[in-house]
Amino acid sequence: MLTAAQVLAENNFGDTRTGGLAGPMGLFLIVLLATATVLLIRNMNARLRRLPDRFPQQGGPAEPGRTDATVADPTDGTTAQESPTNAPNGSEQRRNG
Repeated sequence: MLTAAQVLAENNFGDTRTGGLAGPMGLFLIVLLATATVLLIRNMNARLRRLPDRFPQQGGPAEPGRTDATVADPTDGTTAQESPTNAPNGSEQRRNG
């Protein structure tokens, strides 16, 4: 009869020699990702160097007297209006539309 220690000590994972490629494959992937990261950083730095130091202004500052520069309260101090009771609900809209 097997004891608990013998059951735990058994090698139930098959031949361990087949996993010998995992270390070199992991190193290859790490080197590949590091190389890709370095190339991406160099590419983005080159693109950033080509940008101008300052961009032209899109629009001047808003003048205080302009009416389109002010933001009005959309409710104008009134309470929210309820939707009409005879309005069709979603399922009726799909059947009618």
